[in-house]
Amino acid sequence: MSATKPPYFRKLSRYYLWYTGCFALFLVSLALLEQEGMPRLWIGYIFMFATIALYATIGVVARTSNVTEYYVAGRRVPALFNGMATAADWISAASFISLAGGLYLHGFDSLAYIMGWTGGYVLVALLIAPYLRKFAQYTIPDFLAARYGGGAGGRGGPVRALAVGATIMVSFTYVVAQIYAVGLIASRFTGVDFSVGIFLGLASILVCSFLGGMRGITWTQVAQYIILLVAFLIPTIWLSAKHADNPVPQVAYGSLLPKLAAREQQLARDPRELEVRAEFRRRAGEFDARLRALPASWGAGKIEVQRALSTVRASNASLGEVRQAERALATYPGSPDEARTLWTELRDANLARARPPAPHATPFPGATEAESDKRRNNFLAVVFCLMFGTAALPHILMRSYTTPSVHETRVSVFWTLFFILLIYLTIPALAVLVKYDLYTSLVGSDFSALPTWISYWANVDKLSPLISVADINGDGIVQLAEFAIDADVLVLATPEIGGLPYVISGLVAAGGLAAALSTADGLLLAISNALSHDVWYKMVDPGASTQKRVTISKLLLLAVAFIAAYAASQRPADILSLVGAAFSLAGSTLFPVLVLGVFWKRANHTGAIAGMVTGFAICLWYMLRASPTLGGSVDDAWLGIQPLAAGVFGVPGGLLATVVGSLLTAPPVRTSLGMVDYIRAPEQDPPHKT
Repeated sequence: MSATKPPYFRKLSRYYLWYTGCFALFLVSLALLEQEGMPRLWIGYIFMFATIALYATIGVVARTSNVTEYYVAGRRVPALFNGMATAADWISAASFISLAGGLYLHGFDSLAYIMGWTGGYVLVALLIAPYLRKFAQYTIPDFLAARYGGGAGGRGGPVRALAVGATIMVSFTYVVAQIYAVGLIASRFTGVDFSVGIFLGLASILVCSFLGGMRGITWTQVAQYIILLVAFLIPTIWLSAKHADNPVPQVAYGSLLPKLAAREQQLARDPRELEVRAEFRRRAGEFDARLRALPASWGAGKIEVQRALSTVRASNASLGEVRQAERALATYPGSPDEARTLWTELRDANLARARPPAPHATPFPGATEAESDKRRNNFLAVVFCLMFGTAALPHILMRSYTTPSVHETRVSVFWTLFFILLIYLTIPALAVLVKYDLYTSLVGSDFSALPTWISYWANVDKLSPLISVADINGDGIVQLAEFAIDADVLVLATPEIGGLPYVISGLVAAGGLAAALSTADGLLLAISNALSHDVWYKMVDPGASTQKRVTISKLLLLAVAFIAAYAASQRPADILSLVGAAFSLAGSTLFPVLVLGVFWKRANHTGAIAGMVTGFAICLWYMLRASPTLGGSVDDAWLGIQPLAAGVFGVPGGLLATVVGSLLTAPPVRTSLGMVDYIRAPEQDPPHKT
């Protein structure tokens, strides 16, 4: 190692040790203030604005206009800290907020996300990251353009343009999910409107990435990782000690699984549960009958709600009854086509509520062997897509450029996996602990004694309630089938579910915010760098000064951030669905050309273009074909594969097209072959200094 590294490493270590100590004092101080009677809303405000102010301060301190500092943090980030920053970049809102919720709702099937995302980092370490660092440029399109060449002057313009398009498409889809999570957290813990919360979080994102680029983002992400690790572990350890008398959740939750399985079997046979599920089946049958009778049922239904409104007005009914009738008319579908879409959704939602709870620990549960096989196929498809998508995400691969050497890059990936696993090994435990808590304490309790956290979360988004509970059978007792919780809420509500002090709720919100903001920072920088460096500097104005390049990157970052915030405010889909789509698109479009570019010298310019276009087209076409949200139908899915796993068809398609396109055309030029030899040659470490 060089003589300058140890002092720099020690200096960073001191800074972050002081930071961790101050953060601990901050938590203790807020806990004491809560005991003294500080209002909950104030605690929420303090957590939100203190963390945003912290990130903004780091962004201001780390501001830079130097191109290398702005794009790749000066290539001097030590492996340990780059691992922490990459882990924060990686542990997005989907991991922190939604993954435990997915495990709560779907049990074993959601382990596909943990296996796929973790396995993807093995591919990054073995197949891509070290070679990108040896290449030592700034962006993924840089690498692909240099490797494949072609176009005017052999500079790889067409390949670069396609890679920029893929980077923008993938990163934009992913960043919308992060900003959606920011709005969800801000609206819950400050009381502001969901859309306002989105733009509050956006301000923090922009200060870090706008002023300091990769340098500011790196040091902010290290701070954010410390917050999100503490925020995730404290409530999980608390619940583990509460239910299993063991503070190590990764060990303790195994003892709860048999108890949870017994409770699931009990609820599946409970007569009152059967009564509620029968009511949901009846409601689903009503919607099915309306769907079969369209369009006549739409017209009859509209006349009925109009008559109901006239009746309550004529009978001097209460204001509440009048408002309810007016709302029913205002929300009635405007056409038979709208009615078909809405009633199909409501029928399917009621059918889902009518099903008994799926066994949490049973792999691929299904009523028939065919249904079980379908779930297994989807599980494997999701693992496949997430692994190859991880190995092609531009904002993650960009971090390969920030370390001092290839060796540091390899060590950095090890630390990244280590820091990710601290969270990922805890997520399944949290899902089981919360599920056991709800199944034993909430289910079977009186409606008159519902905990206050249910009303808090039910009112965050009144149009699409995140939590709902209604006495369907009128017995005054909460049944499992009468309770519904959104996957995106579970972790944020965990402290209140477990009966922890409200300061821990604020801490978890700060952790979720850190997860969303850290990933959003990296994604926005990936988009703006691709536009400013690869489009403006490499294709439009090669003579641009370094100052101009950084300025353009900052302006483009602002524009992309506000467009993404607007898209997130429209609530396009749940977080996991958006993230799954981003991974499938990344794997289908970029993974084949990245890996073949390193390991197959015969791959050429034409093959790269064919591979990227084919992979992207297959993936997008399948999503449009099989996703009801995008106008498709689940009946058109191949082998029952869900649309978010479209990469299972796109990746092989991209690989095949790259190979065929390369073999049918002339071999790559000598400079391309020389570049492959260079990046694959072992790095020669400089001599040690004494």
